[in-house]
Amino acid sequence: MRNVLFLIVFFYILVLLQTSFFVYFPLFFGIVLNWVSIAVILINLFEKQEGNLGIFSAIIAGFFLDIFSKGFPVFWGVNIGITGFYIIFLTALAIFIKIFLKGYFSPVIRLAVRHNNEEDFKSNHG
Repeated sequence: MRNVLFLIVFFYILVLLQTSFFVYFPLFFGIVLNWVSIAVILINLFEKQEGNLGIFSAIIAGFFLDIFSKGFPVFWGVNIGITGFYIIFLTALAIFIKIFLKGYFSPVIRLAVRHNNEEDFKSNHG
């Protein structure tokens, strides 16, 4: 429960900073990073696959982005008139990371690391 309350306060402050302060510091060609999406991605990547905190963070962050956005998102010149767009987008992103990236690729990554460690051990202890 404390984690969810912390996420609410964290994303509230982060969205306020993103919509009012970070807008004045574009990286290049006027593009401003979406720090809220980056935070949601990092939370979901570093959380265990069984945990639900990443999906809660996506819903909370999407809710605050929907509230504080000045208009509907525009992609490639097309105005997307969906009110809960950020909630849907960030939740789908969190589910994709949880199921596909961490579910399918984590055994492959573990196998590769174990294989490299065995090769290092054989080469060192020959």
